[in-house]
Amino acid sequence: MTIKVGDSIPASSFMWMGSDSEIDVRTSTNDEIFKGKKVAVFGLPGAYTPVCSADHLPGFVKVAEALLAKDVDSIVCISINDPFVMDAWAKEQGVGDKIQMLCDPTAAFTKAIGLELDLADFGLGIRSERYSMIVDDGVVSALNVEESILACDASSADALLAQA
Repeated sequence: MTIKVGDSIPASSFMWMGSDSEIDVRTSTNDEIFKGKKVAVFGLPGAYTPVCSADHLPGFVKVAEALLAKDVDSIVCISINDPFVMDAWAKEQGVGDKIQMLCDPTAAFTKAIGLELDLADFGLGIRSERYSMIVDDGVVSALNVEESILACDASSADALLAQA
């Protein structure tokens, strides 16, 4: 069942790269990410994929300051990738400290929110639908899911900015 507005974020954990070394892989729970915070979240099929690299992530980098000015505490990108790939992609895209790049390496979170997608025909395996949402203290207050992974309109940074 797909998550909807009013639902709580399911218990989960995410991996991400710290900055202490090249192998500084860290884990955070959903409570650490969402509890007591207003968080702008966007999920995407994968790092280095065409629409994700050309539109989705760059859009959020561009409007990060405007989102934070709307009382958003943090912005997170979630992808079914490993933390090393997400870190390299973030550096290439100039993310800096604007967006926390979170990994869902086993797709546990993505499956729990009902937004998994089988892209095996493209050599990608299980991935995420393209979406964006606002999460207020662990509860979804806005949700945008694209009808096609090739689209980046409903889940765009500008669309979420208007909802924040």
